[in-house]
Amino acid sequence: MIRVMLPTHLWRLANTGREIALQVEGPATIGAVLDALEGEYPMLLGTIRDQVSKERRPFIRFFALGEALSLEPVDTPLPEPVA
Repeated sequence: MIRVMLPTHLWRLANTGREIALQVEGPATIGAVLDALEGEYPMLLGTIRDQVSKERRPFIRFFALGEALSLEPVDTPLPEPVA
């Protein structure tokens, strides 16, 4: 189970609280978390990353344990304490 903190505009769009918990299948990578997030909350499709290219949208940032992961490839494993 991985906890994700969403910015205000996204958690309101998804009609959730600020923090959500996701079950990630397979290795815990940035892409796997995004796949799980978009699978659980389809209203977020296209808001975090482009649906075709799967590239991160401008002004959306990813962090884990205070470390910026925004520019890392989506197949980058998450830090062990997060996974």
